[in-house]
Amino acid sequence: MLLTSFALGAVAAFTSPSDGASTPSLFALKVGSAETVAEGTVPNAVILVENGKIVMVGEDLPVERGIPVLSYPDAVLAPGIVGARSRIGLTNRAGTDVTPEVSAAYELEPGTKAYEELLELGVTTLGLYPPGGGVVGTGIAIRTKGASRSEMILSDMTNLTMYIASNEGAKKLLGKAFELLDKYLEKVDKEREKFEKDKEKEKDKKKQEEMVFEPPVPDETVLPMLRLVTGDLRAVIGIRKASDYLHLLDVLGDREFDWDVQFSVQDDSDVFYIADRLGEVGRRCIVNPLVTMHPGTRRERNLPKELLDAGAKVAFVPNSDSVRGFEDFRRDVAILVSYGFDRQAALRAMTLEPAASLGVDGRVGSISVGKDANFVLYDGDPLEPATKIIGVMLEGDFVAGELAK
Repeated sequence: MLLTSFALGAVAAFTSPSDGASTPSLFALKVGSAETVAEGTVPNAVILVENGKIVMVGEDLPVERGIPVLSYPDAVLAPGIVGARSRIGLTNRAGTDVTPEVSAAYELEPGTKAYEELLELGVTTLGLYPPGGGVVGTGIAIRTKGASRSEMILSDMTNLTMYIASNEGAKKLLGKAFELLDKYLEKVDKEREKFEKDKEKEKDKKKQEEMVFEPPVPDETVLPMLRLVTGDLRAVIGIRKASDYLHLLDVLGDREFDWDVQFSVQDDSDVFYIADRLGEVGRRCIVNPLVTMHPGTRRERNLPKELLDAGAKVAFVPNSDSVRGFEDFRRDVAILVSYGFDRQAALRAMTLEPAASLGVDGRVGSISVGKDANFVLYDGDPLEPATKIIGVMLEGDFVAGELAK
């Protein structure tokens, strides 16, 4: 660990969980460099934090007299890791059905040890989703620290999870969810038409002006689907192979809403066949960081790089949805980078892209003004295997690593 004695003294003065103290409400953080993700690498970075929010970021910024300074001249600062999709800490099981009203919030158990372990690994935000197949429900985004659900939940509705496969049963199941929405929208149109006729018949001009159409209240099954088409919710649609994607497009038809696609990168994956199609529309692809073999050959493929080069957005999830998977996460991403995946895009795929998929990129995922002060301090390059985490900050407080002790 490459920290000066002054730096350690400064931290000891401001953070001591054993006596209940925390970092001041206003402080400056000085580091050797900051991987901001949104604006690239900033050398000799200074980040001003107030009430858990970033208020200023820059190189060698002057710090006003009287503002406490936490100085780590040999450290590299990066945003907290954002887990795009996980079932860690959740235990419920479900079958294959259309249940868009189900929420992962009901499964959340504060105090789960796994979340503490993830925090030590630099994971400050985690996206959780419900179990099952078909249209399974809405996910949540959590802070990986908190004594209650309200403390942990960052967003109580992130995205709607759906799955599609290359068979008629799967297509019908997904189509059923949209049929429920279509029936509701038809009902809205009929009631609007009746309302307009009633309004025309009203002879009292004042009453006519006061008449306002109120659409029928959608039931809990339709509401998430409605939020999709109104732009208030996005979807994550899971596929296994290239043909699933083509069947998906057939089901969606001309429906327009925001959605990401998720699939597992493995040796028998043939999703490279649709990389160009995914890239043409800038589709966000949630994938695991793995170099694979082309099916039936010994030729290596870096499918995440192919997707990125084609124009797709890439968000990473670990190769295993487990604490162990997150232990290996930075190393696995580093291997992809050694095979040609862009380094800045790799950092983005672990932070800002997952945050965007969860709809919380306005708060987390990069070191940017206005966002939460969720940071990981490393003693070197975050994508070097030997690099260690020396501190994890969540909304302005050190909560894990040596600097929290």
